[in-house]
Amino acid sequence: MMIARWTCEAKFGQKSEALALQKEWEEQIGVQTDIDISRSRTLSGSIGAKEAIIQSEMEIANLAELDSFFDKIASIEMHADWGKKFGELIVSGSTYWEVFRVVE
Repeated sequence: MMIARWTCEAKFGQKSEALALQKEWEEQIGVQTDIDISRSRTLSGSIGAKEAIIQSEMEIANLAELDSFFDKIASIEMHADWGKKFGELIVSGSTYWEVFRVVE
């Protein structure tokens, strides 16, 4: 099993709105993929991390499953529209993916 983590940084004063849109993505777009969204979680910076950080983690079996996920979301028109709205709330260039292997 692996964990795929997507990270972004909310603009000052926009974190609550960004978190609300992240939840909307899970409920309306994420459920259209083959990833079990019920096993995902959203994290936010607190102590020792930037307060503006928002991370979304999901369990994946392997990199092929993540690649399939990317292909699927690219085909969902609602995802593109959501991305435009979300892009207004986050720092440009702050998004990135990390993949971790679960060892225990």
